[in-house]
Amino acid sequence: MNTYKSGLWSEWYARIFLRMCGYKILASRYVTGRNTGRAEIDIIAKHKDVIVFVEVKKRENLSMAWAAITPKQQIRLRRAAENYLIKKRWTGGARFDVIAVCGFKIYWAKNAF
Repeated sequence: MNTYKSGLWSEWYARIFLRMCGYKILASRYVTGRNTGRAEIDIIAKHKDVIVFVEVKKRENLSMAWAAITPKQQIRLRRAAENYLIKKRWTGGARFDVIAVCGFKIYWAKNAF
């Protein structure tokens, strides 16, 4: 399986996991425009009164997954999230989670950045 297909599979696996945890998936692979640096948010989900922006990383181990989330990427994701919240006129809570997929194991960091 190539890297692209592996990433798609990991995002699908993460969505299934979130659904099993009671989350409603609002969007997958949400892409924003120029003013956000063309960021892509892997998963946007809702749980109770919180919108959760989820970055999914497929890596061999957890430390490699964390290293793949750069400060520059975090800024782009924040801008993309702000864009989404404004567009939807959301006034409730929001947070960023990271789901690292290492093989078939999922590591979930809530409120990661």
